[in-house]
Amino acid sequence: MDHIAHHAEAAHDHSMYHGGGAPAPAGASWATAAKATLHCLTGCAIGEILGMLIGTALAWNNVQTMILAIALAFLFGYSFTLHAARRAGLNWASAIKVALAADTVSIAVMELVDNGIIALVPGAMDAQLSDGLFWSSLLGGFVIAFLLTTPVNKWMIGRGKGHAVVHAHHH
Repeated sequence: MDHIAHHAEAAHDHSMYHGGGAPAPAGASWATAAKATLHCLTGCAIGEILGMLIGTALAWNNVQTMILAIALAFLFGYSFTLHAARRAGLNWASAIKVALAADTVSIAVMELVDNGIIALVPGAMDAQLSDGLFWSSLLGGFVIAFLLTTPVNKWMIGRGKGHAVVHAHHH
C-alpha cells in the first residue's frame, strides 16, 4: 500500500468526523508538513501546467487561462487524496470529506502564492510556453509556494487540521 493510501486508511476512523476534525496530534514535524505540502504541490503543478497548455492551445486570454489552471490545480490536488482514500476503503462521502479537509487550505495558499508571483514577475503573464521566463517564473513560484505553504501545513497538522485528517493515526 502506498504512503497516501496508508494515511487515508488510517483516516477511516470515524471518530475523526465528530467534533470538527481529527484529534490534535502532539505536534507536527517539519518532515510531515513537507510531505503534505509536496503532495499538494504535485496536484497543483499538474493542474496548473495542464491549464496553461489548454489555455494556450485554445488561444484564451490570461485571465481565462489562469482560472482554468487554478481550477485544475484544485481538481488534481483533491483527486490524489480522493483516489488514495477510495483505494483505502473509504466510501465516497468520507473520502470527499478527507480530501476537502486535507487539501483546501494548502492548495489555496499554494495557488495564491504561485499565481501571485507569476502575476508580479514583469512579462511572465505574457510569456509563451516556449519562453524561459514563463517556466522560470512558474517553477520559481512553485518553490516559493512550497516554502511558504509548508509552515502553514505544519501549523494546521499540529492542531489536528488539514493533512492531520489523513495523518491522524499514522504515528
